[in-house]
Amino acid sequence: MTNHLEDTSADPEGEFGYDSIAVPLVDDIGFGVADVISSGVGPALTRPIPDHVSHLLHDAVAPAADADGEQTEPPPPPAPPATPAPASVYAPMDWPVPDDEEPRQPERPMSPLDPTTESIAIATSEETFAVPLMPSPVQPHEEPHDTLPAKRFLDRELSWLAFNERVLELAEDPRTPLLERARFLAIFASNLDEFFMVRVAGLKRRIAAGFAVPSATGMSPTRLVEMLTDNAHELMDRHARVFHDDVRPAMAAEGIHLARHEDLEDAEQGRLRKLFRSDIFPVLTPLAVDPAHPFPYISGLSLNLAVEIRDPDTGKDYFARVKVPETLPRFLSVDSHGKASQVTDASTLSDEPRSFVPLEDVISAHLDYLFPGMEVVNSYAFRVTRNEDVEVEEDDAENLLKAMERELLRRRFGPAVRLEVAEGLSPKVRELLVRELGISDSDVYDLPAPLDLRGLEVMADLDRPRLQFPAFRPTTHHKLAPVETADEQNIFDAISRSDVLLHHPYDSFSTSVQAFLAQAAVDPRVLAIKQTLYRTSGDSPIVDALIEAARNGKQVLALVEIKARFDEQRNISWARKLEQAGVHVVYGLVGLKTHCKLLLVVRQEDDGLHRYCHIGTGNYHPRTARLYEDYGLLTKDADVGSDLTKLFNQLSGYAPKAKFRRLLVAPTSVRAGLIDLIDAEATRAREGGEAWVKIKINSVVDEKVIDALYRASRAGVQVDLVIRGICAIRPGVPGLSENIRVRSVLGRFLEHSRVFAFRGDDDPIVFIGSADLMHRNLDRRIEALISISDPDQRELLIENIDLAMSEDVAAWELAANGDWTVTTMGSGGEPLRDLQEIYIERQPKRRTSRK
Repeated sequence: MTNHLEDTSADPEGEFGYDSIAVPLVDDIGFGVADVISSGVGPALTRPIPDHVSHLLHDAVAPAADADGEQTEPPPPPAPPATPAPASVYAPMDWPVPDDEEPRQPERPMSPLDPTTESIAIATSEETFAVPLMPSPVQPHEEPHDTLPAKRFLDRELSWLAFNERVLELAEDPRTPLLERARFLAIFASNLDEFFMVRVAGLKRRIAAGFAVPSATGMSPTRLVEMLTDNAHELMDRHARVFHDDVRPAMAAEGIHLARHEDLEDAEQGRLRKLFRSDIFPVLTPLAVDPAHPFPYISGLSLNLAVEIRDPDTGKDYFARVKVPETLPRFLSVDSHGKASQVTDASTLSDEPRSFVPLEDVISAHLDYLFPGMEVVNSYAFRVTRNEDVEVEEDDAENLLKAMERELLRRRFGPAVRLEVAEGLSPKVRELLVRELGISDSDVYDLPAPLDLRGLEVMADLDRPRLQFPAFRPTTHHKLAPVETADEQNIFDAISRSDVLLHHPYDSFSTSVQAFLAQAAVDPRVLAIKQTLYRTSGDSPIVDALIEAARNGKQVLALVEIKARFDEQRNISWARKLEQAGVHVVYGLVGLKTHCKLLLVVRQEDDGLHRYCHIGTGNYHPRTARLYEDYGLLTKDADVGSDLTKLFNQLSGYAPKAKFRRLLVAPTSVRAGLIDLIDAEATRAREGGEAWVKIKINSVVDEKVIDALYRASRAGVQVDLVIRGICAIRPGVPGLSENIRVRSVLGRFLEHSRVFAFRGDDDPIVFIGSADLMHRNLDRRIEALISISDPDQRELLIENIDLAMSEDVAAWELAANGDWTVTTMGSGGEPLRDLQEIYIERQPKRRTSRK
């Protein structure tokens, strides 16, 4: 089962100017370089701008047209006070650069994605108007940044820990089904592993290198690491207590025992001994530590046994390490008849009572097989977490694919950042591990065995429906469902009739997006398919469809992001497989990750070529599409088809001056476009009109967007934010953010969609897309947001945000001090509704809904 409550993100950057915008392309893989890119203003408008849109234009000057009909450059906008552009001279990942640091000059060709995208179209129910995306100078009615309080941001790292604490609270909640509680414990553990591997490791690396600077909150890196360590100790202790004091006994009462080897009957131990000798012992490799055998390398996240042994003849003590093989199942099963077996798929096991024995326990009980003639004094489980982020100097890489493969090999050898040890570890062994791993005592976490509770995912997958969430089966969207026939719906006909707004996992991914691509692969009228792939599954029907399309003679382009963290190796494998099948594979732009979710199908029809498009908020990953909440739009709209064609041309070739009508594209226009829309709401509120902003995203960290929301709140704009993960906004601060409310919804599905809605004047303005409000999304990734033109679809998206903000729905609420408080009971003591259960109940009704 996928870790579906996972979240990592990037750090703050400095302020930029207006004409010359310095974007620090410090990619998530650690590549540091500053690109200087210029911003333009919008093209001449072909009709008068209505009042409800004109305020978005600020004082931009429309350019004139030359004799050939091409637009000429307009006068430059007023220059703001000079602000040093941040840059990184060291290759650390995701950390702000001091304002007084000189930018490092680019040492590679400029990115083919030119940021001079000049305008977007703001769609109303009747017309579409071009809006320039240049960040506007401060207007007379706007408050300059220096009037906002200095301590207006919450720390992003501490906010992430608060997110994982909310995951832990789901495991603590007795109303959560028992095996789902075990699953949330596994998710918490997996999340924390990644946090240490990337965030904590990055902080420590920069402190050691002397490149760490205070965060946007003003906190020093050293103090932040201390706070993170203290919080992590507390959360990990709490995590262990929940399992051992609550979940484990409750599972045992249901006949699901997590047993230690010594707790088993003699006959059961005998069967495990036989299994050890046949299936486990041949795989093990004991490594001694003495003058002839240096301390072995301990790979990240591996389980190990520290073994104290003694020579019975001399009485001399020795130390050895035994790695618990990752190639073997985490637990061994012993059923009610005493039969022992490896657990490869728990869902296939019968529902009879059984015991699960940790693999390291079985190895520990049979160490005499590994050290014959020696006395085994004691053994202790331990686990090391290392810095496992990757860095690739893309401009020096002759081949990005080969460079990434080399870097993945180096990942195994990052410095240690955390040591987990089983309680009772001897002081002598503890001192040895701390010294050899080069960590401090504060990096050591003493926990009750077994370590690595990610393995609880195995037990959560048992076939015990009574102990799990009720079974859920996605339904086919009513616009795509065949009517009174067993034949498969023609997706192209359905899209031709009207746009289709999908809401996964409630709307089936397999009968919508997956079926769309599968039909395109075999449709003789389809000429070309272009798709971005950020993450996909191990047995991906998406990749299979692209391969089939190429074999059928279609022009197929796959943009594979091989820098998708922790999916790099999988994506490299798919890239090679696609290339071998004749698919044109590209890896995006140097210094930028391609994170947008785009699919373009070009089809020859009787009246000419038509472009069918899908733009989504989630990955083309059939398995996670059943667990992640996301939106996607299927459309035949000509403007969208034109936009996607231009964007794919930018990503695969050189198309530096593309202009988009319905897209906002990062790193050039998402931040500026959203801030313009927020500022427009503030203007409307000052003029006495109704104004609101409603946003649903995974995380918000970007200081510029946050400041725009603060200014809007001061102007009287009601701001509702549904944030699943990190939130650096302080809501409810008098005089700053009393009109901002922040809620978080977590549950059986990962809330993953990104929606941006604004009141507008006559019609609301709504975007969906791939971008969160974080520096990595807005500055170092290719992201795409699409404006929704259908009024019913806009209404539905807004209603869903309102539902999440409703006092009748259970959720966490954020206070100004950064504390999250969960509310599950109403004022009269009645239980509040679960948001995701509401959506599940609504699905059959949506099949006949006009939306």
